[in-house]
Amino acid sequence: MNHIAVHLRDVFFSKKTGRLIYRRKEILKYFFFDKGAIIQVKTNQPDERLGEILYKLERIPKDAHAKIDEYIEPNASIGEVLKTRGVISEEDLAEALAHQVRESVLNIFGVFDAELEFQPLDDFVSPGVESRVSVPLLIEYGIRRMQPNPLLKAFLAPRTPLLGRKTYAYLLTLEEKEILEKVNGTDAAEIILRTLTLPADQFWKSLYLFYCLGVVDMAGQSEEARPPDLKSRLQPSVAANKDVPQAIAEVLSFRDMLPAMTLYQILDIPKTVSEEDVKKAYFQLARKFHPDRFDRMLATEFKAPIDEVFDGITNAYRVLSNKESRRAYDAKSGSVSTQDDVQEQYRRADTKFRQGKTLHGQGRYDEAIAYLEEAVRIRKDKGDYFLLLAMCESKLKAYVKKAEQDFLKAMQLEPWNPEAYVGLGLLYKAEGLQTKAIKQLEKALEAEPDHASAREALDELTGGSKKAPNKIFGIDFFGSKKKKR
Repeated sequence: MNHIAVHLRDVFFSKKTGRLIYRRKEILKYFFFDKGAIIQVKTNQPDERLGEILYKLERIPKDAHAKIDEYIEPNASIGEVLKTRGVISEEDLAEALAHQVRESVLNIFGVFDAELEFQPLDDFVSPGVESRVSVPLLIEYGIRRMQPNPLLKAFLAPRTPLLGRKTYAYLLTLEEKEILEKVNGTDAAEIILRTLTLPADQFWKSLYLFYCLGVVDMAGQSEEARPPDLKSRLQPSVAANKDVPQAIAEVLSFRDMLPAMTLYQILDIPKTVSEEDVKKAYFQLARKFHPDRFDRMLATEFKAPIDEVFDGITNAYRVLSNKESRRAYDAKSGSVSTQDDVQEQYRRADTKFRQGKTLHGQGRYDEAIAYLEEAVRIRKDKGDYFLLLAMCESKLKAYVKKAEQDFLKAMQLEPWNPEAYVGLGLLYKAEGLQTKAIKQLEKALEAEPDHASAREALDELTGGSKKAPNKIFGIDFFGSKKKKR
């Protein structure tokens, strides 16, 4: 099927380098890939052009946007020109490129009648600044937001799904994992559907998601179209349905993300971190990903990705633990190095948060999530950021598990705030987890005994038999409702 998700699957898992050309009527787009990672896009759609994206993200002022044509130079991208002239920073450019890639790709997921062609480019030279976008997350988000299409059934119905790699199975909902359990490598897709009670359109869309994430493969598919590491596992003599161990799944996922990550992102540390914290972050990851930590047979079978991940972690530590090499890296990448830069990053995070809050208020939860994820990436110490992100995620079935994690993070950062407990309690209530819901709602009432939403939900679950919890031994373990300063 000539659809964007199928092409993304093929390019990503096969680690291809080149460009994917998209044509539909007057619309023309070029998506550039380097070893499977999507790094840049060129588009003739006015609202997807880089100048418009930078203005939308508030990275260029109104006057610069009004005269954007003055920044066009031969043989140079407008982003590089704006950066060279000091209008934007390298960080601004990387953020805008990532946003441009997401917008350009996601806008075509609902299109099934376009022309798509991949052209390998062996001599392709990667640009200096690239987007940082996960292809699997693009696939997941794009398929979830698109409407069901009869072509999905036509593509999948005659085929027999086989279990593939489990690397990205963590992106699936509990309901989708139940569907996945029906895949046995012998029953055709239409037969599997008959064993389920969910709507047919939902099934075909879920199966398409499984396929494009590599979680399932299809019998009869050509060897060239399969992800390389699935080829051997799909042979009849091999236990093709055997799950990849969780530890290896994490390695493969980390390996796939490496090309799009900065050294700071690899170690999962802020750019202002101390040398001691760099060391701590490295040793924490080394304990998890060092080759010696894996079972001997696994370490042999998956030696290449294990070594690649550990080498990436070690390189990040080598550069960032040395003052001189870190200074050189920061200068080259435009990383934060002064207190003024830190404050600018904080202002940027706050802008993202406010944009996300506006979208949340308009009920545009999926769009809000994109802004709020960027806010929490910059500020991992802001409980209200994680809280609003979790509230948006809780509105979308596909993000329920992620919402739970972000509610818990908000509680960790602001244990005095009842809203996170209420939010998680209502999430558990909606999922039918009554005991867990009651526990969280009781915690909310410990923090704020008069919280109306918590009281109403708790009364509904318990029939009004639960009273507001009292402070134990006169101590309020959650502190005041308001944060102490």
